[in-house]
Amino acid sequence: MGKSQERQQLPIEQKESMKWLKSYRAVTEVQKLCPQTRLVSVGDREADIYELFLEASKNPEGPDLLVRCERSRKRKAGQMDLWGRMNKEPVSGVRVVHVPRKGTVPARDATLEVRHAQVTVKPPKGKKYPPLDVWIVYGKEIRYGPEVKSPLDWMLLTTVEVNNLEDACARLDWYGKRWGIEVYHRTLKSGCKIEDRQLSIAEGLEVCLAMDMVVAWCIYHLTILAREAPDVPCSVFLEEAEWKAVHIFKRQKLKLFDKVPTLRKMVRIVASLGGFLGRKGDGEPGTTTMWRGLQRADDITATYVALLPHLKSGP
Repeated sequence: MGKSQERQQLPIEQKESMKWLKSYRAVTEVQKLCPQTRLVSVGDREADIYELFLEASKNPEGPDLLVRCERSRKRKAGQMDLWGRMNKEPVSGVRVVHVPRKGTVPARDATLEVRHAQVTVKPPKGKKYPPLDVWIVYGKEIRYGPEVKSPLDWMLLTTVEVNNLEDACARLDWYGKRWGIEVYHRTLKSGCKIEDRQLSIAEGLEVCLAMDMVVAWCIYHLTILAREAPDVPCSVFLEEAEWKAVHIFKRQKLKLFDKVPTLRKMVRIVASLGGFLGRKGDGEPGTTTMWRGLQRADDITATYVALLPHLKSGP
């Protein structure tokens, strides 16, 4: 028996995949605190674990699931694999999904051909699990150019009913939120460096994590807000002393301000303190350069506030 077969024979409790069940159970506890709110646990292909859906099926009052199917799992509905099964479904419509920039690959709007159906999924081979009824939303990118190296191909399994195109598009939108969640987690790890904390007790780590989560959210919120509402005044997020101090530091001279700069302008200035170059192909600042820039901006602001009373004529 090969190593892969040996792993398949192991109980879920002895696999790394157990983390997805632990995560779902944690969401279940939150669901109990807010029974009037629908909670949906969203997962990428790594979360395509049959036991996860089995767990959800045992708790109808618990949170729902929305998971992207991993093709190598060879999930079957009847005698057909899911891709073959769903390609037989009629196209119910199209949905445009915004794909954010990733590295040097620019952002784009992808047009997805949408299919949906309710199917009965068979358990993995060798597992004595019952078959499960789930809904599937299949979004496949169409009309893309040669510059698109990885067109979207989303096979989404969900415990939430999908009865029409509107429902299917909503599930695609839910899954699309995962990009933002990943950016938030990356900010928490690389910016706040939560994994580097040297704390000896769990209570201390919990307090530190709670504070870092707020900081990471603020950075992410500011980054996205500058893209979605670029022309609002920067004062919606930054204190007067903050944006004035940074503006003076970058211009290297004191002057009176005719009006409050836009949020996009100030975000780009702050990000430049963190290494954002602002070249033509660079797009908008990301959370990493914003995190670094805001750290420098704090020191600049503190200096500005300390010196302001001693200036003969301030801005």
